[in-house]
Amino acid sequence: MLDLTTATPEQLKALEPGEFIAVVRTMSDGELGALMRGPNRAPIVENVFERMPQIFRPERAGDARALTHWTITERPDGGEDRYTVAVADGTCRVTEGHEGDASLSLTLTPVAFVKIISKTGNPVMMFMTGKLKASGDLGLAASIAGWFEPPTA
Repeated sequence: MLDLTTATPEQLKALEPGEFIAVVRTMSDGELGALMRGPNRAPIVENVFERMPQIFRPERAGDARALTHWTITERPDGGEDRYTVAVADGTCRVTEGHEGDASLSLTLTPVAFVKIISKTGNPVMMFMTGKLKASGDLGLAASIAGWFEPPTA
């Protein structure tokens, strides 16, 4: 099993979503936190957002239109990672940074981000404990995960 903390960016990019989830499931919150404070945070975050259009399932979204801002806090340099995920007309487009007026804004700790995208954590509990903040269309927050094919481990 690949060690995410020592993997090269090339190894991370080649890692299939199901393999990523299998590794994440073996890690404690402390280990995930250390991973996301380390040098592999950037390639992991970039790979996740880069793959979103590939796992998007337009038949599940129907005619929905959504612009979602994602902010992942606690970057090692003190900053944040920001992405926009736009769903419209059966397509999913991801851009780095926040663009447009979001229907939904999500702000997450790095551990919450990894757990949500790997479907190994409970988003409702994260919201209730402040690890995930959501503003805007909370109904969209409840349904958007279903628009993406959940990778299997």
